[in-house]
Amino acid sequence: MTEMWERFSFYGLRPLLVLFMAAALADGGFGFDRPAASAIVGIYAASVYLASLPGGWIADRWLGLRRAILIGAMLITAGHLSIGVSGMAGPDIGKIFFFLGLVLIVLGTGLLKPNISAIVGDLYPEGGARRDAGFSIFYMGINTGAFVGQLVTGYLGERVSWHWGFGAAGVGMLFGLLLFWLKAREMLGPIGQDIVRDPDPAVQAKREATVRLFTFSGLAVLISVFVLASLGRISLSPQAIGSVMTFVLVGIAVAFFAFLFVFGGLTADEKRRSGVIFVLFIFAAIFWAAFEQAPTSLQLFANDFTDRNLFGFEVPATWFQSINSAFIILLSPVFAALWIMLAKRNIDLSSPAKFAMGLALAGVGFLIMVFAANQVVASGGSVLVSPWWLIMSYLFQTLGELFLSPVGLSSMTKLAPRRYVGQMMGIWFLATSVGNLVAGLVGGQVDPTKLEQTPLVFSGTAIALFVATVILVLMIVPIRRMMATAAK
Repeated sequence: MTEMWERFSFYGLRPLLVLFMAAALADGGFGFDRPAASAIVGIYAASVYLASLPGGWIADRWLGLRRAILIGAMLITAGHLSIGVSGMAGPDIGKIFFFLGLVLIVLGTGLLKPNISAIVGDLYPEGGARRDAGFSIFYMGINTGAFVGQLVTGYLGERVSWHWGFGAAGVGMLFGLLLFWLKAREMLGPIGQDIVRDPDPAVQAKREATVRLFTFSGLAVLISVFVLASLGRISLSPQAIGSVMTFVLVGIAVAFFAFLFVFGGLTADEKRRSGVIFVLFIFAAIFWAAFEQAPTSLQLFANDFTDRNLFGFEVPATWFQSINSAFIILLSPVFAALWIMLAKRNIDLSSPAKFAMGLALAGVGFLIMVFAANQVVASGGSVLVSPWWLIMSYLFQTLGELFLSPVGLSSMTKLAPRRYVGQMMGIWFLATSVGNLVAGLVGGQVDPTKLEQTPLVFSGTAIALFVATVILVLMIVPIRRMMATAAK
């Protein structure tokens, strides 16, 4: 339930961001140009996933899971409160509160998200089917929160006031915070209360001091940059920051694998399997760069070019963001049954084959949007297209996600050298982070004043996905050889 409310707040806020920032000042927004607004959403979403890496490290080495989750929930709630207050502070001061809120949510999510997942695992120390069932319930909570959150905040944000929508997302997180605070001791017992300590108290004290030093130093740098930007002493370009971050994050991944191969002490078999993980990382980043256009290019298309009239009721544009969560809830059991059925018939698709299917299906989803965008361009922007274009696009993207995302998580744990499993999970989140950045940089090109850009965005995305599919298909046999004894 705590994670459900956190996802309610996260996904409830995210689709409102690009619409709010791109809305004119007269309409209560900030009046940013669309590429800048979209890039900010990409940087925000990328930072959320990236913050999971230090968030897990801080919990493991210093705070413990429970304290990290509680502090994270407090920061997220404070972030939503800050964004809510921004609407009452005027456009100039309001921007400071708004971006402060985003920063607090990033920091809080970094502490909460990886550690609450770890607690779910700790509930089932024996592992096996009960742990799988526990994570199934947990995953259902995630998608329930995402589905309901976008319906509630989307309606309030678009129909009442942007800040009512932001406030509703914050109230959701407040429910999650109170629930965890009041029920954790009773229901979790000692789970997650402490960290794994070194037998030598001096070594342990030094370890914790190191974590505190890095944590407070990082916060000091972040606060300094934020204050200088707020005072106008430094100018920050969202597109430039997003571009630099993309190269930096890809560079981190390349450097990590290079270090692993040269200094990681890996056996020949471990090097082969780590090479497979690197290949999957690249194609996962390509997939997420398309899939995470949902809150940017696809959200803007729903808002500007889609007929949202349903029996006299205008459906809020943000409601389309709930379609993916609804399809996940409906189709996850189908895919679970499909894998079991194929296994019984001794049909076992390899990880790269499933990745290729995921990329191809996402490509079909964006190919559908090319036809919808061309209808808009042909009419000179006067025609609103059927909502079924977006619904079918989201269906194929969800099918692609179900082929790729669970398989990617499973592959990280199966292929990673035992002593690097945690870091390999971080690499998986890094691929999602890179994808969000790229999606944010390209997603702002959907604009009623520049109609010709819209089909180019969707066709370029579809072509990239299909090219990646072909390359990966050609690599399936070599990759299977590289996997050697690893589970397919």
